[in-house]
Amino acid sequence: MTTEALPPVVDLYRPLKRSTFELSTTAWLPEPVDVVFPFFGDAHNLNILTPPWLHFEILTPRPIPMHAGTLIDYRIRLRVIPMRWRTRISLWEPNRRFVDEQLRGPYLEWIHTHTFEPVDGGTLMTDVVRYRVPGGALVNRLFVERDVARIFRYRLEALRRHFSCEPSPLDVDVAFRRLR
Repeated sequence: MTTEALPPVVDLYRPLKRSTFELSTTAWLPEPVDVVFPFFGDAHNLNILTPPWLHFEILTPRPIPMHAGTLIDYRIRLRVIPMRWRTRISLWEPNRRFVDEQLRGPYLEWIHTHTFEPVDGGTLMTDVVRYRVPGGALVNRLFVERDVARIFRYRLEALRRHFSCEPSPLDVDVAFRRLR
């Protein structure tokens, strides 16, 4: 039996490489953290949150026990190109936050931090993604940023449908910034 050598768990404080970008968005959901977090903690709910045009499919068989070190394999189609994507749960703090990082996929780096905070009788859920793309800033500006914004805006709408809520004044639209 062989085992795949995995890179070390992500260090969110390591020095940034050139052309590193950050996406962030926040949604207030009218349910307590102990309801919202388990929804996000079930990898199969990504089917609800992922736009149909990505032709998203989870390849890892059920059940997927979530904890630091969990590996999850997916298949997506980005534009017309089919590709596999593998992520690892690098940090797992139930009802508080978790981090997934791409080990294989379309990005040079993709580190997605999900945080959950009780606010006003509901949950403030924040996504922060640090990423790098082949081709750097030009490719990001021409293609990636627009596509990723569209995906995360779809995600916000899907959350509102799932949790039966309207936009909140606490919501923060998808925002980007260049980190380096």
